[in-house]
Amino acid sequence: MSENNKFSKLNHCVYALLYHLVLVTNDRRRCLSAPMLDRVREIAAARCDGWGGTLLEMIGEPDYVHFLIALPPNLELSNFVNNLKTTTSRLVRKEFADHLASVYREPVLWSRSYCIVSGGGAPLSIITQYLEQQERPE
Repeated sequence: MSENNKFSKLNHCVYALLYHLVLVTNDRRRCLSAPMLDRVREIAAARCDGWGGTLLEMIGEPDYVHFLIALPPNLELSNFVNNLKTTTSRLVRKEFADHLASVYREPVLWSRSYCIVSGGGAPLSIITQYLEQQERPE
């Protein structure tokens, strides 16, 4: 999805699917440093690109990361999230092993759970109002 155009195209589809994804470190341990967050951003951008999407924004704290991601409609969202979590965890644990060894005994980075919310469109109240105003056949 280009930044100048809200919509992307597939063969028979025009879409604008935005997702707000939140990943939390295992046990909410405050272990993410600025260099680690920079590396998570690089990995996430590459993973999004590999799945046909775009990482639009990423903001992180020591114990969680927020992503704003544009993705195509032809992928399984849970598979994408699993791939993103697995890849970022594996590479960050490898590259920052000394730092993370003092935080975790086992090979983990992210909590098993995650939060994902679709967004980017009109608020639900506006959509409902629009639908209620549509002409109905008699």
